[in-house]
Amino acid sequence: MISEQTHASGGNDYHRLPASEKQLRFALQIAQRLGRSIPADTRQDRRALSRWIDENRGAAQAQAGRFSHYPTSKQVAFAEKIARLKRRNVPDECFRDKGLMSRWIDSNT
Repeated sequence: MISEQTHASGGNDYHRLPASEKQLRFALQIAQRLGRSIPADTRQDRRALSRWIDENRGAAQAQAGRFSHYPTSKQVAFAEKIARLKRRNVPDECFRDKGLMSRWIDSNT
């Protein structure tokens, strides 16, 4: 039987979910870019790790560099495939902005 004190103090952690492997890999990439470490207790809890990612993701993206806004090679390849099939050209500005490239792909699929 669970005592009231254990339940009220949060000592019972049966409801905590462990961080997923994918989530942990993503957090480690962010930590590496920022030169920070992830607290050990945060690594164990899915919600805590998610909060850590949300708090640190923006800083990591800001440090990503001048090409961070460019579309990925997979986006470019997919857009070019669509363009060939539809006999259209991908607008030049899409090659400089991944958001524009994503919208162009969405509007042409």
